[in-house]
Amino acid sequence: MNLNSKNKTILIAPLNWGLGHATRCIPIIKALQENNFTPIIASDGIALELLRKEFPYLKSLELPSYQIEYAKNGKNFKWKLIKSLPKILEAISEEKNTVKKWVKKYKIDGIISDNRLGVFHKKIPSIFITHQLNVMTGNTTWITSKLHQHIIKKYTACWIPDVNTQLNLTGKLGHLENNTLTLQYLGPLSRMHKMALPKQYDLMIILSGPEPQRGMLEAHLTQEIKRFDGKIVFIKGIIEAEQKKEQIGNVTYYNFMKSRQLEQTFNESKQVLCRSGYTTIMDLVKLNKKAFFIPTPGQYEQVYLAEKLQNEGLVPFATQEAFKIEDLSQIDQFKGLPLLDTTVDWEKLFKVF
Repeated sequence: MNLNSKNKTILIAPLNWGLGHATRCIPIIKALQENNFTPIIASDGIALELLRKEFPYLKSLELPSYQIEYAKNGKNFKWKLIKSLPKILEAISEEKNTVKKWVKKYKIDGIISDNRLGVFHKKIPSIFITHQLNVMTGNTTWITSKLHQHIIKKYTACWIPDVNTQLNLTGKLGHLENNTLTLQYLGPLSRMHKMALPKQYDLMIILSGPEPQRGMLEAHLTQEIKRFDGKIVFIKGIIEAEQKKEQIGNVTYYNFMKSRQLEQTFNESKQVLCRSGYTTIMDLVKLNKKAFFIPTPGQYEQVYLAEKLQNEGLVPFATQEAFKIEDLSQIDQFKGLPLLDTTVDWEKLFKVF
């Protein structure tokens, strides 16, 4: 425990892009509390809803939404994002002004931004968290990567939830050949822990990410699992006021799960079918689980990670359109994700504040 923090107040703000950025902030928020800091949570949409459910006793603030939308056709995602750029830049500008007011109002001593580009303050230590030093956007990757690195440069430091060794999870996303950035590799960040529990489910399906792609995958999988022989738990990734549970044949459906129940369900499941989002990958590493990936159409980062891990013989994947439930038989031919057992020295890391 850091007894020198004098209850300093730290603003922690994850991007609302699916649930991954919010969930990987959960262990950081807990570590801040354990080290005698006072966290204030800030985000918008389902990311904020999720963190409010996890930490109902903490102060939470709402930031302007980036209004990121997915295209129905993954090929159009980049162009839809470019079209949304004026709205996103407006939200980032508003975010900067909001944070300036909050720093004064709530006497904030430090900032942790998980991919929120406007959550920054010149006069206090500001940390940026990302696993994408290089931002994959197809033939525009070089410019999006340079822009992202230019933004990161203004922060006190950049924390990367991966290891800086040859065997790593992010590949060229989270590692640069040459750079002048202040980088600190934390190792995989997860709220999950491996437990020896009896298996209750043959397959766990967990969905996440923005609409309409989340709903499109749900509809596709609902049809595919009719041919699955075994018990399934299907978590839709819809954050609502109350949890809903529904049993249809061999499938148990939930709209969402909070961390503790989700951790138990992961441990009670033989195999996992999910997106290749980086936070999910980190959870699977901590749980030492075998999985099958369906990357979000048009999201270059998820496609890159799925291809990388399949090429390394770790986890198989299929595109959303091509996936058939019979593809799950491939899982046993792959090694599974490496168990990168790293311990974060939070006390040392938080000295920046």
